[in-house]
Amino acid sequence: MSRPVIFDLFHTLVQGADEERDRVVGEMALMVGVAPAELVAAYHATWRDRLVRWDVEETIRLLAGRLGGTPTGEQVTRAGEHRRALARRVLGSVSPATLDVLDALRADGHPLALISNATSETAEAWPRSPLARRFEVAVFSCDVGLAKPDPAIYRLAAERLGVRPAECVFVGDGADGELAGAAAVGMTVFRTTEHNDTDPSWGGPAFATLGDLPAVLGERCTVMEPAE
Repeated sequence: MSRPVIFDLFHTLVQGADEERDRVVGEMALMVGVAPAELVAAYHATWRDRLVRWDVEETIRLLAGRLGGTPTGEQVTRAGEHRRALARRVLGSVSPATLDVLDALRADGHPLALISNATSETAEAWPRSPLARRFEVAVFSCDVGLAKPDPAIYRLAAERLGVRPAECVFVGDGADGELAGAAAVGMTVFRTTEHNDTDPSWGGPAFATLGDLPAVLGERCTVMEPAE
């Protein structure tokens, strides 16, 4: 049996687009009548709440209000759509090479899952992305109220795959302590540096391009059938 592979999303399968995110939030600020730099700072300061509690419009209303803004419903809707358009662009930016890797893994019998610390606009955009049909399971922090490295979110993904965490491989760049979190529940962990060298202190195996992953799995991660 081929082992299930669980991927991180940003800086693993797609670029994180960090600079573009700040630019878009600055443009949203102008739409709702607050200072761009202040809204960008507020977005950074509330990242955990945005990952597990607030949807797009709630985020805009709350943060604009904290900054002294009084946006209309129409302004909030317009700013929210601007943020959603970014999510669609980022998910649509996945490279053909990455899709080829995912297809190769599936062809080799590896069930695929995703665990992403992501805000609601990413989860909304996911079903229409080129990535979605390649994954059996996708767990978004905004949907389940949990975020990496909470052990519960890894266990939830494994449960939805119908396997134990120890049967799974986790692949990520290392943001938010995700590698240690996966290792803590017994997953085999690989770090990718293709998009970002996020966690250079990680002592486990790493590779520079996702294209190296199928060979690594073939050599090291075949699950043996349990003895009777």
